[in-house]
Amino acid sequence: MPATSGYRTYIAIAGRRNVGKSSLINAIVNQEIALVSNVAGTTTDPVYKSMELQPIGPVTLIDTPGIDDEGELGEKRIERAKRAFYKADIGVLVVDSEPNGFEHSICDLFEKMNIPFIIVLNKIDQLNNVSNLKQLYINSFGRPVLEVSCKEKINIERVKEALAELKPKEEEIPLLPQFIKSNDIVLLVVPVDTGAPKGRLIMPQVATIREAIDRKAFPIVTSVEGISEIISKLKEKPKLVITDSQAIGRVSELVPEDINLTTFSILEAHHKGDISILTKDIDVINNLENGDTILIMEGCSHRPLNEDIGRVKIPKWLEKYTEKSLNFKFIAGKEFPDIEDVKNVKLVVHCGGCTLTRRMMLRRINSINRLGVPVVNYGVLISFLHGSLNRTLEPLSL
Repeated sequence: MPATSGYRTYIAIAGRRNVGKSSLINAIVNQEIALVSNVAGTTTDPVYKSMELQPIGPVTLIDTPGIDDEGELGEKRIERAKRAFYKADIGVLVVDSEPNGFEHSICDLFEKMNIPFIIVLNKIDQLNNVSNLKQLYINSFGRPVLEVSCKEKINIERVKEALAELKPKEEEIPLLPQFIKSNDIVLLVVPVDTGAPKGRLIMPQVATIREAIDRKAFPIVTSVEGISEIISKLKEKPKLVITDSQAIGRVSELVPEDINLTTFSILEAHHKGDISILTKDIDVINNLENGDTILIMEGCSHRPLNEDIGRVKIPKWLEKYTEKSLNFKFIAGKEFPDIEDVKNVKLVVHCGGCTLTRRMMLRRINSINRLGVPVVNYGVLISFLHGSLNRTLEPLSL
């Protein structure tokens, strides 16, 4: 698997000016890749360094400006440093003196954003009160403190090991609900999707069929028009019906209430992301006003079609439901957009993420959530707009 940015572990290096943030990066990678100077404020903007780093694997180290920068320009640099934290999987607080408000502000941000972090006490080859400083940080923050010298390369391997221990675990979450067992019937409703190559199924449909077969269940594929007939011909009811989100309105009318029903996109939201975050702010749609900006995010780049789900249909459905004139922005691709493109919108609507890994999707969802911006995915939004959200979510709780 290629070590693209999406698969990397993002590590934010934070601290006051001149504590040795850039020096720590150089020591960790054993190369002079970050500019180091005795002049305070050498790093003026977050700098991203991508590489392979054992025992962690692919990483992106984020070298941030000093959190104690001064003046009007310094305040802007501090704000940019804080924004870099939104992308972080792991945080590192670098210190070389007694803790004060700057260190507390960084730790508070890490904790608020649920970013696991370590504290690195640098310059132990120069300091006379290492033991006292270490104890002060342990008492203040209740975390272990690693004593290092970036200059003399002391205890750098311990830092790498500590980072590896904090690396987010790759949690495997099945696509199908847990209650699907051997010999269960799973009915897949597959409308003709103009976005799919002719004669092919799209990725979530293929993955669902594959997982059903692996569980020794019986996947049956039909069109919307064939739902009633196929159900009537079966000796027992399907354990679950899964439909394309765009057809949920029609399908929910055709599938009896005593049969579990969901959508491929709802399953993707649980499989790839955090369904609790993607549903908790759904009611914000009822409070949208004229001129509010909605950001549509797609995980892959593709040529928009005449009836494109993200760029055409969802905007139409939202404006019809809200009876408001809304402003829509569109961003596509695997790279997470600049924070500025996200933080001032009323709602982010993300695709199902079929071309993204779970870690990539979680980083996107968590970054948006940390900004306080409501986020949903296509399937959650479409089911809500068609009055079927509670029904399509129910199979995930069984």
